[in-house]
Amino acid sequence: MRKKNDQIRQLLIREAAHLMFDEGVEQYIDAKKKAAKRILGKTTRHLPSNGEIAEALYQLSLFYQGDSMNNQLFQMRLLAMDIMEQLAIFNPRLIGSVSTGRIRQDSDVDIHIFTDNIEELQNYLEKMGWQYELKQVWIDKNNRPVEYTHVYLVKEFPVELSVYPVNEIRVKSRSSTDGKLINRLSVVALRKLLMTEHCDEWSDYINRCHISEN
Repeated sequence: MRKKNDQIRQLLIREAAHLMFDEGVEQYIDAKKKAAKRILGKTTRHLPSNGEIAEALYQLSLFYQGDSMNNQLFQMRLLAMDIMEQLAIFNPRLIGSVSTGRIRQDSDVDIHIFTDNIEELQNYLEKMGWQYELKQVWIDKNNRPVEYTHVYLVKEFPVELSVYPVNEIRVKSRSSTDGKLINRLSVVALRKLLMTEHCDEWSDYINRCHISEN
């Protein structure tokens, strides 16, 4: 019985991942429910975790788009580094798939920034000449809804800035995907990641920058 349940779980994981990869289903919960209806003909409480589907989705992306995904990851990390350097006064930290390297084609750049003055942040963004959109997002925190500001930047890749109070910079939060603690990368840590995981691309990038400066 357990073996059969494990087999069904694996089928649900693969089907949910394909729904997100091939058919553009965006939310894990929607992909899981649709997968259950296709395979079992009904919904079930025993659905796979978001983390299991995220891993299967990453493996699909790697199999079908490996080379292009590696290049995209490098470009997204470069963009993240540039934005973080320019937002240094807000103590930016990179999180999510761009930090872990487990991106897919429609991934965005997720950055946490810290300020107690939203107006100061808006003035800074306008001074930079960046196109952006502000939205208020409700997040469940310790079983109560808390409102946070999210900023969406118009760049070559979608960028989302999640704005937190300054006193939360050392607060550890967990990923909604796999429940693990979120690792926030500073710009220094991100630069080291670029140098170690993309050494050839980074060397070419540095050489191009040196040539353009001269």
